[in-house]
Amino acid sequence: MARVWLIRHGESESNAGLPGGEPGASALTELGRRQALEIVESLAEPPRLIVTSPFLRARQTAEPTIERFPGAEREEWPVQEFTFLGELHGQVTTTATRKPYTEAYWDRADPHHAVNGAESFAALFDRTQEFLARLGEREPGPIAVFTHGLFIRAVMWSLLTGITTPDSEAMRGFRTFADTYPVPNGNITELRYTPGKRIPRVVVPLASRFADR
Repeated sequence: MARVWLIRHGESESNAGLPGGEPGASALTELGRRQALEIVESLAEPPRLIVTSPFLRARQTAEPTIERFPGAEREEWPVQEFTFLGELHGQVTTTATRKPYTEAYWDRADPHHAVNGAESFAALFDRTQEFLARLGEREPGPIAVFTHGLFIRAVMWSLLTGITTPDSEAMRGFRTFADTYPVPNGNITELRYTPGKRIPRVVVPLASRFADR
């Protein structure tokens, strides 16, 4: 049975409450770098393929794993974080300053709403389906995917509910799920593929080593 590990990046400067600009530019903190080192020790076997998001914090988190397993293939896939606050792109903000905009976005519950280069909720789910289809086309073997919290939750929620094209009600349901399903920095969620199947039939959230940090 093939394994796929969805790995959330280590703590970033944005996670630590520091100001940041472009969504993909937030770097790891010292804690995040330590988490990246510990992730390598958590993998049950050497990955055959290492996939990274294009965002800096995910690529930095993958570096120790790439160094430890130089024989693994490496690819960059569109598994970046869900970025929906287009009006704030390019501005230096913190999590606290973004909070009212975030609340307003989710309260609107419009899966097709997107402005100023932001991604719509519906487009996020298009990416999850493309991601799962791409995994289903790969040869069996462990795959380590360095990605982000909301993207992992979107994959999990789609698999658990079967919803691939969300409406407003589904968007509200996802928000409740995202608020109650913790994916701490450095967390690993395992998908298992039965041979011959394109979609994983078993989903195993692994206990996080970083949940209390």
